Amino acid sequence: MRIKQLIVVVGPTGSGKTDLSIRLARHYGAPILSTDSRQFYRGLAIGTAQPTAAQLQAAEHHFIASHAVDDDINCGSYEVQALACLERLYARHDRVIAVGGSGLYVRALCEGMDDLPQADEALRGALMRRLEDEGTEALAEELRRLDPAYYEQVDRRNPARVVRALEVCLQTGRPYSEQRTGRRRERPFGIVKIGVDLPREELYARIDLRVEAMLAEGLEAEARAMLPHRHLNALRTVGYREFFDFFDGRISRDEAAEQIKRNSRRYAKRQLTWFRRDPQVQWFRPEETEAIIACVDAASAAEERFGESQ
Repeated sequence: MRIKQLIVVVGPTGSGKTDLSIRLARHYGAPILSTDSRQFYRGLAIGTAQPTAAQLQAAEHHFIASHAVDDDINCGSYEVQALACLERLYARHDRVIAVGGSGLYVRALCEGMDDLPQADEALRGALMRRLEDEGTEALAEELRRLDPAYYEQVDRRNPARVVRALEVCLQTGRPYSEQRTGRRRERPFGIVKIGVDLPREELYARIDLRVEAMLAEGLEAEARAMLPHRHLNALRTVGYREFFDFFDGRISRDEAAEQIKRNSRRYAKRQLTWFRRDPQVQWFRPEETEAIIACVDAASAAEERFGESQ
């Protein structure tokens, strides 16, 4: 029996993952499943760089504009939904392409997440109101008191992670770090991880050009349409936060544009740091399609040989 394969394409924002995934999808006749935690949402097409209409026509896509912006999708719920989607796709395909730069969602898909409690809506609402009133630093300080071990690990500039960890601490009465087992779950398909990267100067130039394109396409209007939803986690995203500050009169439009570029570059750096810690990722430039296909095929052949030997 042929072993099913998940081709996971990761890398920083602006590196060319989407175009590469479509080339791979066309080569293998495979569908694409997004692992980008913001591209799930409708109404955020420009700011999250969702595939264009032409790209969506070029290959079958899943988890693109599939959820309302007020849907609460976390890593755990994504894992359940994405695995169910994969089961349906593998009934028709031997390979699926997973693409995106959200490290935790890639981990959820490939390895599984810890069995943490579901969000308590009342507690989440209270924490989000505190986040608005007091800022991330105040919540991070409370997290430091309740779970000093995780406080030292967490990206304290990421409010979603701070809020989630604090929420689990308050909900269970135990440190979040004690409930993260890190146990990998076996998947009924082979996984090959392809990392896409470019020299820093080239990557940063591409990011700046992409932000300029987003502005020309109407990012400001898209952000304005999302103002009623600005309290939602989905809108705590580069491109929207800066325009919200502009709408509030805190910064000028030019300053918002420059901050979007700067914050996108910083996000790309954090993404690279995350994915470079994974020894399973094999790195290529985005245009090295033939070499990437050879790598994928070699991984598939190795899986087949291993399966035959069992």
